[in-house]
Amino acid sequence: MTVSLEQLRRCHIAVDMGAARTRVFVKGAGLVVDEPSAAAVNTRTGALIAVGQFAEQMTGRTPGYIRVVRPVSGGTVVDIEMAQRMLRHLLGEKLRRTLRRKPRLRAAACTPHDADPLAQRAAVETMVGLGARRVELVDTLIAAAVGCGLPVERPEATMILVCGAATTQVAVLSLGSIVTAERVPVGGEAIDNAIVQHLRHQHELMLPSQSVRPLQLALRGNGLTPQGPESTEIHGRDVATGVARSVQVDTAAVREAIHTPLTSVLDGIGKVLRDCPPDLVADLADRGIMLVGGSALLPGLDQMLRDATGMPVQIAERPDVCAVLGLGAMLEGKIQPLVLDPLSG
Repeated sequence: MTVSLEQLRRCHIAVDMGAARTRVFVKGAGLVVDEPSAAAVNTRTGALIAVGQFAEQMTGRTPGYIRVVRPVSGGTVVDIEMAQRMLRHLLGEKLRRTLRRKPRLRAAACTPHDADPLAQRAAVETMVGLGARRVELVDTLIAAAVGCGLPVERPEATMILVCGAATTQVAVLSLGSIVTAERVPVGGEAIDNAIVQHLRHQHELMLPSQSVRPLQLALRGNGLTPQGPESTEIHGRDVATGVARSVQVDTAAVREAIHTPLTSVLDGIGKVLRDCPPDLVADLADRGIMLVGGSALLPGLDQMLRDATGMPVQIAERPDVCAVLGLGAMLEGKIQPLVLDPLSG
């Protein structure tokens, strides 16, 4: 683990800031915030107009002087001041007042695997801006594994695939630590973008950026599997005329467009397995891969991974909030480390 469980038990608040959503867990209160990582700003005055869900709905629909910004990119805070302002508003005055009463507020935050010192510093600075006196950083992979109930503290291999909006992280864990891991710069946004580009080139149709989730439209039914519907009707704007129109889209072609970015994820899984000790790979043949993260719910992704790797694939019960729930479990002391008694003599 990045920090000891004893240090995490002293923390009062846990934050998971992702490219898509920000989640906050408060000790004793549970998950209190689960909102999109977006903020709408008045560029003339610098005032914050909206945060979270409301700001997300404003994307692409604002006048020129209102800008919707995303202070988190790829799991890393890129605008510390805006991230602090967004978090303050998401927490609300009542909760902030409760946290301010704690004389030495401690916070825990998720950071992507192999985050550079600058990214770690940005996460710490963001938490300090909320009033935290001390900040503990935990690897997202370990937090997510704990959150979905994997026995990470045991001397057994567990493989986890964290499907985020901007990146996908793959790791094999054993004895509470990461044995081998890989971060792939492909996530839910890249998959969405592949569909948008396919529709633009093949059907000359532009989709609204936020109001339509192209995956949910194009991959209804059995999703990535060939048993899905043959065609789907999609509404958008004609590239040439600008007039609204709908087209019948061949879902087989859409599946093909999605497979292109997903090959990078398969390459990442292959690299992790090659770097892994043989004994742990033998464990994985029985246990398989656990999918977590918001993009884990992509229809048919689990079946595609099963076909490609030949291993069992499971989706976590609540894949989108596994990381913050795992941090929360550590804060509340629900995770017990494996006690190794040194041999006497």
